[in-house]
Amino acid sequence: MSDHPTMAEQGMKTRRRVLGNAHVDRAEANKTAADAPFQALITDAAWGHVWSRDTISLRERSMLTIALLAGLGNDHELAMHIRATANTGATQDDVMEALLHVAIYAGVPRANHAIKIAKDTYATMTSGEETK
Repeated sequence: MSDHPTMAEQGMKTRRRVLGNAHVDRAEANKTAADAPFQALITDAAWGHVWSRDTISLRERSMLTIALLAGLGNDHELAMHIRATANTGATQDDVMEALLHVAIYAGVPRANHAIKIAKDTYATMTSGEETK
């Protein structure tokens, strides 16, 4: 085996670092033949090619991702990435700053809804009632 990980290996390492082993283990355990190609794609492309780059920090990448997900209304993924801030270094203040940008550039209703999701997610994280 090479000393250099494949993009898929690097992607899985980064995915685990950002989302946590418990989340990734659940996703892997729930993987079927039907969604295995999709799981391979996101591990390689999103986590290997994009999230593993060293041009910006995980904190910055996290904030960008949260803003994009909020702006597009991807609520489930938004909550997941807010939970991931525990691993990326993005603070609650960072997230709220990103969501202010969402209000201006993607619309107040999207930002308002995203702020509610963020508040609920942080409350769950603080209370220790975290779920997948």
